[in-house]
Amino acid sequence: MSDNINADTAANTAAINERHRVRMERKKAIIDAAITKADKEIGIIIVNTGNGKGKSSSGFGMAIRAMGHGMKVGVVQFIKGAMSTGEEKFLRRFPDEISFHAMGEGYTWETQNRERDIEKAELAWEQAKTFLADPSYGLVLFDELNIALKYNYLDVHKVIADLLERPAMQHVVITGRGAPDELIAIADTVTEMAVVKHAYAAGIGAQIGTEW
Repeated sequence: MSDNINADTAANTAAINERHRVRMERKKAIIDAAITKADKEIGIIIVNTGNGKGKSSSGFGMAIRAMGHGMKVGVVQFIKGAMSTGEEKFLRRFPDEISFHAMGEGYTWETQNRERDIEKAELAWEQAKTFLADPSYGLVLFDELNIALKYNYLDVHKVIADLLERPAMQHVVITGRGAPDELIAIADTVTEMAVVKHAYAAGIGAQIGTEW
């Protein structure tokens, strides 16, 4: 009896594996055809927004990925800058590969000074424009730019005009909650991070290594 059960189990497993192989074969054909059509080589604008965790984390992941491919990277942090972060400490170890500028003075509820926030955002955008004008930078990351745009610290139409005038092969990653519709409209890839759970809701404070 046990031999029959084992034989039936083996036959069922073989049938499942064969159905999986056939499905994956079909899926590969579809994906390969789509990849063949996507033959453009051009710099793209990526926007990470939404209320969930991971917007900046993803942005810095792409910065490191670009560096791994030998690309020169530029980073401008809007809003942030009052405290040193793990990403800043790490990436400053590679001054020949990445130019890192943390140009904010803290979150808006900490600074409580709109005029000063606007001044710092404008200075940060001037630095951003130097990257956008330099084709030697393969990828630039504008961390929390969406916040500066959300609060109208910068003119979104001027920012978009500068973005669209960048070198053809330069990639731009923009992070922060509340990405304006105008920016989303001209971006190539937009991801909205949604909250499912967050430790903060359970009374757990920001942890070193995961939040900063």
